[in-house]
Amino acid sequence: MTTIRPNGSLYTNIQNNIATIEFGHPAGNSFPGELLDRLTRKLYELGEDESVFVVILKSEGERAFCAGASFDELLKIQNLEEGKTFFSGFANVINAMRSCGKLIIGRVQGKAVGGGVGLASACDYVFATDHASIKLSEFTIGIGPFVIAPAVERKMGKAALAELTLGADEWQNAYWAKEKGLFAKVFESISEMDKAVDSFASKLTSYNPEALAAMKKVLWQDTDHWNELLSDRAALSGKLVLSDFTKTALAKIKSK
Repeated sequence: MTTIRPNGSLYTNIQNNIATIEFGHPAGNSFPGELLDRLTRKLYELGEDESVFVVILKSEGERAFCAGASFDELLKIQNLEEGKTFFSGFANVINAMRSCGKLIIGRVQGKAVGGGVGLASACDYVFATDHASIKLSEFTIGIGPFVIAPAVERKMGKAALAELTLGADEWQNAYWAKEKGLFAKVFESISEMDKAVDSFASKLTSYNPEALAAMKKVLWQDTDHWNELLSDRAALSGKLVLSDFTKTALAKIKSK
């Protein structure tokens, strides 16, 4: 069911020690600030839930996985404080994903742009379809993927981050993303992917939950400074979005 709510939707279902979070928004499953806040709170909540061993993160529908942050809210930024608040949305989600204490499986059925790539990068293990192309297009409007860059670099390496960032108008396909380490497995259909996700999640729940939690810490070792780092990156992005270059670029997009 596709949401028609202007602030999107977020549903959580817990069965057999698996928590499935499904987010949605009519604009390509993009994230307005309110939806990012809800996801952040839900991740921390699940991190404290002893009945949950594993989290599956997915978006609704069969097309885009996530188009990033809300473009409408980006257009409304008027000052540095609003800019930092806007870009802190994905910073908060990424920090929640790394520190919630539960392994997170990403299910990526379609294209991911900007923050959507960051979201996939912050998952611990990702399944995708061959329609799951990725792009970091921030340079085209005068900003950069500074907030999500640490997550992308951690998962894919600095060379892949540079290729995505500097090739801001180019899509990279799902098999390229798998080769670089973003996706663990790529499938030709959503049904095949979903069977694999369910099987993998069920297998994980058969393991010692203390071992799963310990492995989560190992995977995210040396990222304790990210709260401050991503906050600084949000401030940088908030400053750049007020530049004349970005204002002009956004105005051109808005007028189309």
